[in-house]
Amino acid sequence: MMFKRFKPCLISAALLIVALTAGKAQTVLVPGENVFDKKFIKNSTYEMACYANINGQDMEVSSFNIQIIHDSKTLAVYTTLRMTGAKELSMDTSIADWNTFKPIYRSSSNQTRDMVLHFGKEVTGYYYDKQNKKRYPVKDPVNSGSFFDSYAYPYILGLLPLTTGYKNDIAVYDFKPENSTNTKVARIEEVKSNLYKSNLTDDHKVWQVSIFEEATNDRYLYYIDKDTRRLWKIVIQTRGQQLVLVDKEIDYNPFTTRFDKAQTLKMVTSGNSIILGQAFARDNQNTGVLRKMAVANINKKQYARAGTSVVLIPYTPFFKEWIKLNKESRKKGKSIPLPEEAAECIKVATVYDDDGHFEFTSLMPGEYLLYTEFGYTHKASRTEITGYTDTYINGIFQGTSPNTTTYNYNTTESAAIQKTITIKADGEKAEVKLRQL
Repeated sequence: MMFKRFKPCLISAALLIVALTAGKAQTVLVPGENVFDKKFIKNSTYEMACYANINGQDMEVSSFNIQIIHDSKTLAVYTTLRMTGAKELSMDTSIADWNTFKPIYRSSSNQTRDMVLHFGKEVTGYYYDKQNKKRYPVKDPVNSGSFFDSYAYPYILGLLPLTTGYKNDIAVYDFKPENSTNTKVARIEEVKSNLYKSNLTDDHKVWQVSIFEEATNDRYLYYIDKDTRRLWKIVIQTRGQQLVLVDKEIDYNPFTTRFDKAQTLKMVTSGNSIILGQAFARDNQNTGVLRKMAVANINKKQYARAGTSVVLIPYTPFFKEWIKLNKESRKKGKSIPLPEEAAECIKVATVYDDDGHFEFTSLMPGEYLLYTEFGYTHKASRTEITGYTDTYINGIFQGTSPNTTTYNYNTTESAAIQKTITIKADGEKAEVKLRQL
């Protein structure tokens, strides 16, 4: 796999394991201490994309789906990791006591291992190495009241009373067969204010939390929302590589109009009406102020070539709002993504000849928006004065006339065309000219 060499550090990033040796901090936080503000934990599902710099380009190498569920007894964190280009999934579960955050249960399954841990007065379970086909029984005489599960670490971090200059250590448990000890310390070295810039939701004031792993020399930067404690971004420096995890904001919804997928999909699949269309632009040899004007009726149709895509959008109130929001967002250099279920209701036809013809079928009565864009060759001419000729008759000056040369040339132009059309009755055959003048 292309990104195989990133996998160990990617999994580390996914689990957000911070393993530090005990150091110079004066205190170490353990479960049960009254410093965590639980109001910041809410049942939620979100995704984070992980990027690595490869040959000078930031490329997405994996994606994490994270689900947080809590009730009056437990806090559960479920994570699914998918490497880019791979079908296999890595799945992890961490369950802790809601009142104290003492770990109760931990499991992990991926291509390289299966692990199950039970926490109590000691840690028991097993670790199965799939590559070596070796099973390691786990019986660690450590009490779960003396550490947090490393998998719950980012959520514990967000509950702390973060402020500029805050420092502390957090005891965490991270089992590996090769470890001499599985209890480590996560050291918070620095907390300061910063700004996280989202492509969707603009700017967010955040706490930038710096953590250093003394045992591995890895460094972490967490960008945690000051108001909600949402984890927006993580920057990881590990083994000479930089990884960046970014919240995909799958919960982002700027729409006020409810989207009805069943009814919208029915509009474009369950009717008997058709649209027969032709897409073209008009071109002439004029330039300057005469450009695009029909002078002497010499305008020529520039047809969309065969293979050009034509998009049909069911022009419902939801899609009208989406288009309006995008027009407003483009002024800021941004765009509003279309929800996946809405995108599934858009139809695309292909121009099937070099005269720009296309068809849509199975449409129900309603309003539709047609859109296409294509390139064509614009023919233009330019006349230049290259000199003057004086005219004399019988030695008497009669006047001066310019000498001109006309140059013909071609340029590449593009046409972006949209048009709304209404089908009034089922079975109607609508003919449309999709043209740019």
